[in-house]
Amino acid sequence: MRGQTEITEDVELLNPDGTLTQEGWARSPRWRYRRAAVRAPLWRIKEWDYYYLRSDEDDCFVCLTMSDLGYAGLFALAFIDLARGEVAQVDSIVPLTMHRTGFAEECDAEGSIGYSGRKLTLEFLRHGSVRRLRFRAPSLAARGGVGLEGEVEIAQAPDMDRMAIATSWAENRRAFYYNQKLCCMPVTGTVRIGPRSSPAGGASVGTVLNFAPGSGWAGLDWGRGRWTRENRWYWSSASGTVAGTPFGFNLGYGFSDRDSASEDMAFFAGRAHKLGRVSFNFDVSDYLAPWRMTSDDGSFEAEFHPVVDRTSKTDLKLVVSDQHQVFGRFHGRARLEDGSFVEFQDLPGFAEDVYNKW
Repeated sequence: MRGQTEITEDVELLNPDGTLTQEGWARSPRWRYRRAAVRAPLWRIKEWDYYYLRSDEDDCFVCLTMSDLGYAGLFALAFIDLARGEVAQVDSIVPLTMHRTGFAEECDAEGSIGYSGRKLTLEFLRHGSVRRLRFRAPSLAARGGVGLEGEVEIAQAPDMDRMAIATSWAENRRAFYYNQKLCCMPVTGTVRIGPRSSPAGGASVGTVLNFAPGSGWAGLDWGRGRWTRENRWYWSSASGTVAGTPFGFNLGYGFSDRDSASEDMAFFAGRAHKLGRVSFNFDVSDYLAPWRMTSDDGSFEAEFHPVVDRTSKTDLKLVVSDQHQVFGRFHGRARLEDGSFVEFQDLPGFAEDVYNKW
């Protein structure tokens, strides 16, 4: 496969001069990241943990973000209601975090990380094969109620494959992107929205969203790196089932030098299947119009039918961001490495177009 270098042995991520030891992709976390080895001031290092939770039963997503960009930390909780085509979000910015947030240097490290503020509270905990997420946003309004809180457990099978990638920028080889993405992890738990007054004026009630075996799914975007100042990227992910078997995918491109690897990968029954280089075709004047995803080798093709655009724009001169994370449903097929195809219909997921100057 053109320009696809698979890393199959464990290596240090960085050389003493701050450049990557080996660029490529892997099915497991082959690289060892050490923050102290990054040759950059703290405000140029970017670290984040992003989870999405999917409830098939309630046709919704919950998205949780904790990030430390050095000069600031960004913490967010979003509720995406596919059934109603609505988005609700609460976020907080904390200045000059300088990586005191405490992100782990390994994706599977045990321990916890948290944020607590007036608008929201987040806690991410990992112990053994379980990831536990607790979250609360008292002012978030959705489905007729105000206030969202939840606790869920994500089961991560010890031997499940993932997408891992390490690439640098051609204009600055000390700038690097080290990322791991996990899909199709079963999630159980509940999320409550409310309380709200009952129509009859009786006792207050709330809306309970259920994440249950076979209908609750989670994905994780775990990223560490030293980035260049200005970038635009395209990313898409989905997790669910096809004929009762866990299936999902990760697609992404647009920044860093991808000559050595792409992050395009399908997941079926816990195994990763490398795809060719996938590109997105969509209308930037109408993000809710259908999208088309196609690979250069015929291994992946899909139509994406958007339902709702989670969009935000920020222009603080030094920091500029224009984000469109569009949620909807996918129809298409992906080729497994044995040559067979998995066909999928109405698979819930998202695709995004993001520009950042940070």
